[in-house]
Amino acid sequence: MSSSEGAPESWISSFCSLMGHEFFAEVSEDFIEDDFNLTGLQSQVPMYKKALEMILDVEPEDEDEDSEEEEEEEEDEILGDERPPGYRRAGDRRHTRVASDLSVIESSAELLYGLIHQRYITSRPGIQQMLEKYEMQHFGFCPRANCNGCKVLPVGRSDTPGQDTVKLFCPSCQDIYTPPNSRFHSVDGAFFGTTFGCLFFMTFPDLDVSPRLENSLSPPSPPNRNQSRSSSLTSQGALTQQSSVTGSSAPNQPTEINGVRTVNFCPSLGPGKIYEQRIYGFRVSELSRAGPRMRWLRMKPTDITELDESTIYHNSVRQRQMNRRHLQPGETEAGNDGDTDMTNVPTGSSQSPGGRRKLAPMRRRKQGTTNADQMSINGG
Repeated sequence: MSSSEGAPESWISSFCSLMGHEFFAEVSEDFIEDDFNLTGLQSQVPMYKKALEMILDVEPEDEDEDSEEEEEEEEDEILGDERPPGYRRAGDRRHTRVASDLSVIESSAELLYGLIHQRYITSRPGIQQMLEKYEMQHFGFCPRANCNGCKVLPVGRSDTPGQDTVKLFCPSCQDIYTPPNSRFHSVDGAFFGTTFGCLFFMTFPDLDVSPRLENSLSPPSPPNRNQSRSSSLTSQGALTQQSSVTGSSAPNQPTEINGVRTVNFCPSLGPGKIYEQRIYGFRVSELSRAGPRMRWLRMKPTDITELDESTIYHNSVRQRQMNRRHLQPGETEAGNDGDTDMTNVPTGSSQSPGGRRKLAPMRRRKQGTTNADQMSINGG
């Protein structure tokens, strides 16, 4: 294959231009030539060296041709003009072997490139290249109706090849879907891996993942002069109804939690964005046989601070420390050396040192009596 300029097209460009490979990014040759980036792949790919040479468009060595020419000369000297009826020369055998090995090398090259691609898209240049494809909507949109056409990202459910095909991850509802086009059903999900989806949105926390069709579905209409008061009343009623359906958000919400914008926390989930089954206007009970199931997977807290687990943990630790400092009278607290504080313990009680010394002989006598009774019962 050749490009429009006349120069031969590389194997990587031709592979990414095939039908069904639109999700792939073109891995740079500098990344592939670095041996550190290919650590551990030699044991996973058969015919690793030849597959790598095919990806980098490196011509194979001619040692096999020289050895086969020497074999042909030796066979001609030994056989001479007398050859069996089904005899083929070494060159003919080589051509048949190359034709069979070429398909194996091609499949090994595709597998090797997919595993390299899994590591490349988690690097800085690779994730930047995938960002450009994401913004240009190369990966499609979420099929969920309440997501209103949010852009999705290709991910895999396993890092091992041959386990599952590629899936589409929606950041708006935090779920994965099978690509609607059947040409992507043969792409291995391990070529994208399980790390890329989460790392992508952590690398670009300012990325807007809100539904792209939300504004286009309800365009604002300018009010007329005669209907200004009625339109304002209607808009107020609509806002009140919407707030009652969707639920008003709690005040003083943080703009970021752990470096991630709170507006990107599942914008298509929560009250009003979960499908409710109804019959003649009445909601179907969850206890019914045909009732909704697993609705808690679509729930979203009204107060977004409930998702800040780090702050909740530190607040609980701080509360425990405050409770230890303000103890009730009569309670003890272990010191640094492990001894018990005896300042609030009465002198005659059994917990004081003197009380322990006085009760010790009584304990021994009781133990001796118990042992004697047991001996007499057993007939000793």
